[in-house]
Amino acid sequence: MWKLNWTELGIDWDRLKDVLTYDASQPMIFNSGFFLLLFLGFSLIYLILQKKTTARLLFVTLFSYYFYYKSSGFYFFLLGIVTVSDFLLARRMEQTVQPWKRKLLVVCSLCINLGLLCYFKYTNFFYEMLAPLWHGQFEPLDIFLPVGISFFTFQSLSYTIDVYRRDLKPLTNLLDYAFYVSFFPQLVAGPIVRARDFIPQILQPLFVSSEMFGQGVFFIVSGLFKKAVISDYISVNFVERIFDNPGLYSGLENLFGVYGYALQIYCDFSGYSDMAIGIALLLGFRFPLNFDSPYKSDSVTDFWHRWHISLSSWLRDYLYISLGGNRKGKIRTYINLILTMLLGGLWHGASWNFVVWGGLHGVALALHKFFRNLLGRPKQYCSRGIRKFFAVVLTFHFVCFCWIFFRNSTFEASVTMIRQIFTAFHPELLEQLLTGYWKVFALMGVGFLLHFCPDSWQNACSRGMVRMPLIAQALIMIALIYLVIQVKSSDIQPFIYFQF
Repeated sequence: MWKLNWTELGIDWDRLKDVLTYDASQPMIFNSGFFLLLFLGFSLIYLILQKKTTARLLFVTLFSYYFYYKSSGFYFFLLGIVTVSDFLLARRMEQTVQPWKRKLLVVCSLCINLGLLCYFKYTNFFYEMLAPLWHGQFEPLDIFLPVGISFFTFQSLSYTIDVYRRDLKPLTNLLDYAFYVSFFPQLVAGPIVRARDFIPQILQPLFVSSEMFGQGVFFIVSGLFKKAVISDYISVNFVERIFDNPGLYSGLENLFGVYGYALQIYCDFSGYSDMAIGIALLLGFRFPLNFDSPYKSDSVTDFWHRWHISLSSWLRDYLYISLGGNRKGKIRTYINLILTMLLGGLWHGASWNFVVWGGLHGVALALHKFFRNLLGRPKQYCSRGIRKFFAVVLTFHFVCFCWIFFRNSTFEASVTMIRQIFTAFHPELLEQLLTGYWKVFALMGVGFLLHFCPDSWQNACSRGMVRMPLIAQALIMIALIYLVIQVKSSDIQPFIYFQF
């Protein structure tokens, strides 16, 4: 009898096993060569299924679950729990007339989503707080934090809350909802896409115009450059060294380390968002902008209109307004702002450092609103000329000060860094610092220059990419990948917001 010899077919079973199984040390991320190759194969099948809506949605959903499995392993089942429970609760909510029953259903959705989030993300945080009450010694529980759980729970909650508020009709097809919740470009690190913005696109015929394709390539190139060239290089070669032991460095080095981290986290997170937006455009879907040159802000309020827009607008619409917003007097408004930002800080991680970071921003937002009311200035007021320049500089340095608490894992390290900056500055080391780290500072200069350049320049580059022939777009992508390989000085760095 004829027997099939798999070895003779050239199948590398070890490599195939690596492709199909989860490896905690190598989660799937956009800037990896493996994902780029996999996405090419995915795109071919996606094109074949473009006119077969159900098959295409099912294929993308299965790929998204595979993508999440490669990021979090066995815990991909949590995605299924959130999807099925919120789909059924929203359907039941639509069929329910009594207000108290509808409220009970939305509370169930809140309990499921926030319950999962609290268990996986905050159990050890609260356990450490409560352990001294019974004179116990704190030993962290072995609880794995699934990648992106903060994002997909908030995204699914936006759906059930909108259905509860009657701002959105619930879907009748579970596959449509599973596609929305699990859509892989934004699954693990945002942006948090609202159901009201995304679901109507699912129901439309698939169409990718030449403009959408060109914009998609531009966003992918932009995001990959920010993340893999600027963020990773300055992080590995300078920023991490400063933050790992700030006491060993002068105040000048610590200050530049903070500036470097401000650029690193922006390029890292906005780079991921840009790639997510670009990949979605190539697949025929539009995501909202998630970053809008945040360091150009002339106030803390303006900063939160530009930084992580999908989260700040989510906190505003579903938390701040639910607390009463500005409808219950000025004092209550200030308290609501501070509470919202405290919880926003806690959303980023189970640490008092994040709570302090959120609290500082909350107090700053409240103070800005107080002085704006005191001076009688409208919401649309914008500084001009020299006032705007100093407002931007002041806002940037306040944000950088807050990043110190965000980045450091302990208060002691944050205090040490601040003390070094104010008491051991040593400006005479500037020339030596610039000489020793000239490549880092050259990239930082490029990063800040691109950030502060006029929006019209970016728009012109985007239009130029759209007008280019496909071969030119492909050559730009190849050239960027080559550049990434040349500057890469270590293993591929995961995105910062994967931990949130």
